[in-house]
Amino acid sequence: MSFTSPAVRWTTLMAAVFAAVFAAAWFSNIGYRKLVKADEGRYAEIPREMVASGDWLTPRMNGFKYFEKPALQYWATAVAFTLFGQQDWAARLWTALTGFLGVLMIYWLGNRICGPPAAGSAPTGLLGAIVLGSMAIYVFSGHFLTLDMGVAFFMSAAVLAVCLAQADDASQATQRNWMLAGWAAMALAVLSKGLIGLVLPVGAVGAYILLARDWRMLTRLHLLAGGALFLVIAAPWFIAVSLANDEFFQFFFVQEHFQRFLTKSHGRFQPWWYFIPIVAIGSMPWLLSALVGFWQAWRRVPGQRFQSARFLAVWCTVVFVFFSASSSKLGSYILPLMPAAALLTGMQLARASRGLLLAQALLAAAAGIAVWVLAPRITGFAEPVLPAEMLAAYVPWVMSAGALLAVCGIVAAALAWQRRALASIVVLAAGGLGFTQVAGSGHEVLSPLYSAYDVAQKIRPRLNAETPVYTVNTFDHTLPYYLGRTVTMVSYKDELTVAIGWEPHKFLADLPAFERAWAGDKDAFAMFAPKDFDELSQPLKQTMTILQRNPRRVVVQKIGVVNLPGVPNVPAAGPRP
Repeated sequence: MSFTSPAVRWTTLMAAVFAAVFAAAWFSNIGYRKLVKADEGRYAEIPREMVASGDWLTPRMNGFKYFEKPALQYWATAVAFTLFGQQDWAARLWTALTGFLGVLMIYWLGNRICGPPAAGSAPTGLLGAIVLGSMAIYVFSGHFLTLDMGVAFFMSAAVLAVCLAQADDASQATQRNWMLAGWAAMALAVLSKGLIGLVLPVGAVGAYILLARDWRMLTRLHLLAGGALFLVIAAPWFIAVSLANDEFFQFFFVQEHFQRFLTKSHGRFQPWWYFIPIVAIGSMPWLLSALVGFWQAWRRVPGQRFQSARFLAVWCTVVFVFFSASSSKLGSYILPLMPAAALLTGMQLARASRGLLLAQALLAAAAGIAVWVLAPRITGFAEPVLPAEMLAAYVPWVMSAGALLAVCGIVAAALAWQRRALASIVVLAAGGLGFTQVAGSGHEVLSPLYSAYDVAQKIRPRLNAETPVYTVNTFDHTLPYYLGRTVTMVSYKDELTVAIGWEPHKFLADLPAFERAWAGDKDAFAMFAPKDFDELSQPLKQTMTILQRNPRRVVVQKIGVVNLPGVPNVPAAGPRP
């Protein structure tokens, strides 16, 4: 394959332009959409409560202790709120920033791992960065508030550090420094999402040693110094939060790790093949090159002791097999393998034939056309809680995303036919990035159903410090965040079942308890599912005026003081601001 920009200075300039344009495209819409339940609301509300309470040790969600995940991302988001205020873009900043830095990391470390490019070729790290920055699952995850992007960044940093440390030409000082960097990255991964930040990289190293039969690699891992550094970084918070909260150890280590992996207790069970279509679709528009690159990575390079490409392939396999074997599966869990897969794809693109580039571009064009043609059928997924008219408003966004991918795929195919390989890759990357950004941004038209922003705007001007807000047999994680205060949960415990058991006085167990509290309130607000609201007794409804009703919720405010039959007026229970 022949690239059209062999000069080093031109390549450097091109990389700088790519980084600037990519940064603008990457960060442009992180505040465009309202936060949606459940993950985005949860991972914004916990840092908000840290800032409001001043307690940065014990994470809390709606006033209840929340020990499902460690605190690193909460701290980062709390810092963003402190510096920039409670903004949606600030809530997503850590996710977007680690995603962006992950692309830069692949560029910088990928070039070091793969060495200088062949004459007439673009640097492999640059190609890997272009791929990663336009992979559908990576782009989506970088703009959706979860913990997965942060942990993927740190685990990928650890894996790439191992590659650099174990390189055949690495001096003892270089080896030590990169291994310590890898141990530090693993510690930050553990602080991001738990023990997988250590288990998966260590598992990949162990699997590679067994495969390569390179037992001496154990002596090059700097286990003592690295282990000590790992503990210095990761251990203090775990020790401190355990000392302050007796419940932490059992809940975090036993329930949230071993039970989550081994049992179906979290309600996220999926079949073993669940991640196959997710990886296939998530790799678009690079699926063909990714498959070839992964296959080629298993070939042994003669004369090399450490096979970096094979190690990256082992890492991808370990992540995929681990989460496929788990009884708890979510699509974003697979994200940590994508940076390494992107670098393997970049290695393949550096030597790809015109035929592969042409087939890859045409497949993307076909996928874009299919999305454009099928987009109007989205309305067929309408249901009582998701009206067809709202889905119809989303159709133009999806059609635009499909059209963009199709056009870029066709142009990329034409460039590949002309043997303008790098131009073809860049154009296809623009299509992939644009497709996911446009389709993701369009989801904002559905935010009235999936976000409590509109509800909060109606309630907040009417609230005072002592006014209770109840969520009856339902819970929207974005409501406390947009209200800027906690709410009183009634009947429905969601994921907080165990935490409510620790602090039951903050919870109302059933509808009669709510009625007693409601009767004792001078002013109050409540949220119901429509079906539950319709089934309320008429005397209770007479104490309420409806502020908002849509297919997913009914929001009411108390009017007057009406004595309900058989219900004494008593003070409300539950958390207060």
